[in-house]
Amino acid sequence: MTTALHAAGPLHAPLLAALHEGSFPKSWSADAFSDLLRTPGTSALVAETDGKPSGFVLWRVAADEAEILTIAVATERRRQGLGDTLLKTAEAACLDAGARRVFLEVAADNRAAIALYRAVGYRDVGRRTGYYRTARGAVDAIQMARTLSRTPKEVT
Repeated sequence: MTTALHAAGPLHAPLLAALHEGSFPKSWSADAFSDLLRTPGTSALVAETDGKPSGFVLWRVAADEAEILTIAVATERRRQGLGDTLLKTAEAACLDAGARRVFLEVAADNRAAIALYRAVGYRDVGRRTGYYRTARGAVDAIQMARTLSRTPKEVT
């Protein structure tokens, strides 16, 4: 299996919307993605595994802060490290753009995503009660953040 990451722009909006729809009960439209990708400071990466779209991450940077707006991995590619790769690559891009802290929100019932974020150093910083509307009712959003830094390289 070979995975490659590519920058995504407004022309990729239908692809991002399709991947998002496969991951979230209330997905964003292609128009929403297109509008976001035209906003200054907003960027995205698409992952392709063996030539097939397998996930993406969308983020924005303003001054020294960044926000992961959404991240999605195709069902058949979950639990293979792709979410971690997308997240870390986006964080590196945020750091390169001058961000020193990154924020995100996650549904309180999304245990896999919460586990990933906590494993890489995100900590809870807030909660939005009933933020996400689902067929089963409202779900809280957990607000998380972490400080970005460059890992020192070993000196040999």
